[in-house]
Amino acid sequence: MVKVLDKIIEFLFPPACPLCGTPVSIHGELCADCWIGINWIEDPKCVKCGYPFPTDLDLGGTPMCPTCASGKCELDWIRSACVYDSASRTAMLAFKHAGHVQYANFMSRAMIWALRDVDMDIDVVMPVPLANRRLFKRGYNQATLLARPIAKVVGVKMDLDSVRRIHRPDMGHKNARERAVNIHGVFQVVHPDRIRGKRILLIDDVMTTGATFSELHRVLMSAGALAVYGVTFCRVVRTV
Repeated sequence: MVKVLDKIIEFLFPPACPLCGTPVSIHGELCADCWIGINWIEDPKCVKCGYPFPTDLDLGGTPMCPTCASGKCELDWIRSACVYDSASRTAMLAFKHAGHVQYANFMSRAMIWALRDVDMDIDVVMPVPLANRRLFKRGYNQATLLARPIAKVVGVKMDLDSVRRIHRPDMGHKNARERAVNIHGVFQVVHPDRIRGKRILLIDDVMTTGATFSELHRVLMSAGALAVYGVTFCRVVRTV
C-alpha cells in the first residue's frame, strides 16, 4: 500500500531539484549544476574538526588545524558537509527561516556523507535545542529535521528533551568572544540519566565559531556523557 502511494505521489509531484526545480531522478537530490555550485568539504581536512585545507598541501595522514592542535576544540570530532558561502547560505537561510523544510532531504544526505571517515560508535543523536520562544515563532527546529534521517541511518534514537535551552538574543552579528559569552549557561540538562555514559552526536545546520557546540559539550560532559561529537551541513571557513 505504501509503495502504491509513493508511486501516486511521484506521478503527481515528479522529483525536482529543491533549489532550482530541474527534474531529477529521486526526491530530495540536487541537480548536477546545483551540486557543483556548492563547495563540498573534501580531504585534506583537520582530522578532529574537519576544517578544510588547500588541496595542494601534503599534510600527511593526520593533519590538524591550529585550533585543534592547541587543544581549543573540545569535541572529540566535528564534521561539516560544505563551506558556508553564497551558494550554501542561500539554501540554508531558506531552510532555516523561510519554511523550505524539504531542503532537509539533501542537507541530511550530505551530512551523512560527511561522516564517512569517522568512528560511528554513537548511542544518541541530539539536535541542538531551540529555545521555546524561537521554536514557536519558527514552527520547527531545523536541527531536528536534519537529525531525524541521520539517526535512522546511524541506527540510534534521537534525544529531543534531555537538554533545554533558554532564550537569548540572536548571535548572528557577534564575534567569537561575544558568542562564547552569549551562549554560556543557555543549556540545561533536565534528564541526566539519559546522558550519563552516552556517546552523543550533536546535529546543527551551521557552525560559525563553534561556541554552541563547545557549550553543549561542557554541560553534557558535566552530566556524565562519555563523548560528544558534532556534524553540521555547513561551516564558516575563515581565510587569512
